[in-house]
Amino acid sequence: MALPNVWHHRRVGDSASKACWICYKPSTSVLITPDNKDFFYICVGHLKDRSFCTPDAAEASAAEERKKKEELDKEIELVKKGYEEKVKKRKERRKEKEKEKGKESKDEKKQDEEEDKKDEKEKEEKIKELEKKEPQAEAGDGPRIFALHRNFYQMRLDRIRNAEIAKRNRERMKSPNLFPSVPSNDL
Repeated sequence: MALPNVWHHRRVGDSASKACWICYKPSTSVLITPDNKDFFYICVGHLKDRSFCTPDAAEASAAEERKKKEELDKEIELVKKGYEEKVKKRKERRKEKEKEKGKESKDEKKQDEEEDKKDEKEKEEKIKELEKKEPQAEAGDGPRIFALHRNFYQMRLDRIRNAEIAKRNRERMKSPNLFPSVPSNDL
């Protein structure tokens, strides 16, 4: 009956929400053991409480790294989109100039090429800066693996033990050998 003190955080749908084990408010967060022997509904606020549970260190750092990576990817995409819009506008201006003047001179073409190269370098520099920059750490999804505080863990163990004892007692009550029989010989 050794129940490990490892709990995985899972989410359920709004229609399946049940009362939190601590405060009895409706919750869609569930903590469950890896072997699915025990589970309970818990509020997200309680998961952040250090006196209730502590996140697995490796999982917490991995979650932070994922969050930073996502933010960095979003910023890089914004830089790329900005560059593409800039290039589109420049091409449109060139087309308008060509229509107005007919043909451009070689100097103007060289200037345009230099501007393109300059913009390309700026884009690459911004991307490198963003990759080096440390995004602000925010509590996003958070960790998914927790260890309960010893008192709460003991409460879960006691609950499981009491359920097993009650089951054994129900089975004993069903057996006819539990109660003594009536004496059969006459004295």
